Amino acid sequence: MGVKLVALDIDGTLIDPAHYGHDHTPPPRVSAAVAALRDSGIAVVLASGRMFPGTAKIARHLGLPGPVICQQGCSVHLIDGTMTHEFPIAPASAMEVIEYARQIERAYEWFNPLRYIVSRRSEATDRYGVVSGITPEYRPDPENSGVAPTGVGIISSRSEANGIHRALVSHHGESLHLLDFPEVTVAVAPEANKGHALSLVCADLGIDRHEVVAIGDSVNDAAMLAWAGMGVAMSHSDAYALDAADRVLDEQVDALAVLLEGLAG
Repeated sequence: MGVKLVALDIDGTLIDPAHYGHDHTPPPRVSAAVAALRDSGIAVVLASGRMFPGTAKIARHLGLPGPVICQQGCSVHLIDGTMTHEFPIAPASAMEVIEYARQIERAYEWFNPLRYIVSRRSEATDRYGVVSGITPEYRPDPENSGVAPTGVGIISSRSEANGIHRALVSHHGESLHLLDFPEVTVAVAPEANKGHALSLVCADLGIDRHEVVAIGDSVNDAAMLAWAGMGVAMSHSDAYALDAADRVLDEQVDALAVLLEGLAG
């Protein structure tokens, strides 16, 4: 397969999952491998769950010109911040999700590409603010903030999140894209996923899906791993990413850097 583009998740892929919630950058060998890809003429696109500021910071660190895919695929931006694609959630659906959050007495989040508004502060929301390069806004009624959301989420715990995900799936079916994270269940528009966003980026660049390698580790990476000609999951990936991938990296140190170096030739 002739590779023309490599799509990379950030947290858990470029940056070790143990460093989530901290202001880290990719390790030197990985950064050098990304530079080698660019030097060989292969485009590199970041596709992250982070909001634009935190995604763009890593792109600039790696010397990538963009575009970048942000917020699970809710938006695509040029490196100067210009938004080329956005997929907002239907307002009625957003309200239904947060009404359910209220019923089960859980905190909830309400966000767009640049603002993250949460009904109650927690360590998880603070960590997301750090990696996303923004300051979370806390108020009891995020839906009254005046922000038109690209998505909403119910914040819970590792023991509760999967049950909340199942309940939302049973109610909303395919009318929402529902992401089953360990501490939060995120609801976005059906077309708001990294796979769809990556397909649009590749169409803009004239690159076929079979010329794409996508690498990730989480539920929000599954769509792009399935869409790409070669989907690669990290060794520590969750079940969603593992199921979608064509290949799983082994647990050796620097496995990602070795893969990227091989792609660069």
